[in-house]
Amino acid sequence: MENNQQHLLEKLANTKMPYGKYKGKYLIDLPEHYIVWYNNKGFPKGTFGGQLRLVYEIQLNGLEDLVRKLRV
Repeated sequence: MENNQQHLLEKLANTKMPYGKYKGKYLIDLPEHYIVWYNNKGFPKGTFGGQLRLVYEIQLNGLEDLVRKLRV
């Protein structure tokens, strides 16, 4: 895996939800229905939105456990 991609996945694995009902929960552990809701509503702008979009793709493909293994 390319270094930059690995760094993005490691950062994603260790990032927690900054607000709302799921504040403090790792993004990769957010309920699927919540991520699907964001996908339908529209992801936020910026890095955070990109991370949520990536979580959507990872969950869609059932790859959450691979990301969880990158947690420090």
